Amino acid sequence: MTQSPPRPQLGPAPNARRHLPARLRNILSLGDLEAAAKRTLPRPIFGYLQGGVEDNVTLQANTAAFRDWMFITNVLVDVSQRNQSTTLMGTSYRAPFGIAPMGLCALFAFEGDLVMARAAEAAGIPFVLSGASLTRMEDVAKAAPNCGWFQAYIPGDAGHIEGLVNRVEQAGFRTMVVTVDTATLANRENNVRVGFSTPLRPSVRLAWDGMVRPRWLVGTFAQTLLKHGMPHFENAGAGRGVPIVARNVVRQFGLRDHLNWDHLALIRRMWKGKLVIKGVTSPDDVRRAEQAGADGVILSNHGGRQLDGTVAPLRTLLEAARAKGGMALMLDSGVRRGTDVLKALALGADHVFVGRPMAYAAAVGGQAGVAHAIGLLRDEVHRDMALLGVSSLADLHSGRLIPSKNPTST
Repeated sequence: MTQSPPRPQLGPAPNARRHLPARLRNILSLGDLEAAAKRTLPRPIFGYLQGGVEDNVTLQANTAAFRDWMFITNVLVDVSQRNQSTTLMGTSYRAPFGIAPMGLCALFAFEGDLVMARAAEAAGIPFVLSGASLTRMEDVAKAAPNCGWFQAYIPGDAGHIEGLVNRVEQAGFRTMVVTVDTATLANRENNVRVGFSTPLRPSVRLAWDGMVRPRWLVGTFAQTLLKHGMPHFENAGAGRGVPIVARNVVRQFGLRDHLNWDHLALIRRMWKGKLVIKGVTSPDDVRRAEQAGADGVILSNHGGRQLDGTVAPLRTLLEAARAKGGMALMLDSGVRRGTDVLKALALGADHVFVGRPMAYAAAVGGQAGVAHAIGLLRDEVHRDMALLGVSSLADLHSGRLIPSKNPTST
């Protein structure tokens, strides 16, 4: 459903930080959230959230790619009426960014998926619920009736696909994101080194780390067990999935190497809402997704969590924009600043998504933390538009950017 016209973009209120909870007052940027979350979460859980795969080459390349573009500004432009609202696949949003899907968010914050969904709904930006979440999709759909999307990991056969698609539709979602870059489980050595495993195995290290972080132990873990019992993967299929401690977790989320474009065609025939393909880096795959009837694609390397050495999405964005046809072109992986958002839009993206910082924000401050993170990024975009000399996102184009003299290597 198209939302009401966006409210005027007035920028941050004076002395707004005085009204924040104490633990959020020193959070001045999304980058500040990582260190704060590290102090809040047990080391194995923080390590799972923060880490990439193998040598973290792609993880680091994602953020480095944004530094390889510099702005060309225009001055003496009346930017007093600037507006960052946007329309994406027929729905109006108040900002050109949203919250990317992330699994296991209920381990980072109590009812973490609901916390992020409610904050996104209040801010008028899209929130994508992960298929690897621990919160029932039906509950999240109610919390974000206008801004909620669902991200699916495709089940292995037609019967299971149909069951999942029907459930997503009945829950009330109107946009489904199909992730396609998980043909097999990634080599997440970082998880092993910090003591995190899937399935989650109780250990002395995890117990000790929980004990020395009582706010997480009482506020997240204990509350979850008391209210919901042992967390389960709630949304992997037509019914409830396995608990996070079950040995067959790998079977539920792994072994997808047989999936192909025919499965996507099946979903397109079944799903009547907006269909988005996530996990594409190749312009050829962008073109093929458009031919397959997708409404949009998200350029993504899974935040550096699948194949190490994969190109940063920003580096293929210009060519992907030429290949997208009538689809919406979106991007995630490495977005941390308002300048990152504007660079991606100038290079051809219609929208961007932010992942880890929003999970850090939920861990640090719950819904207030996520709302604060959204506000920081929204205010940066508002300020940066003025300094760049644009009043509308439609004024952004590749001519506003120039490669830096010494681009970093991917």
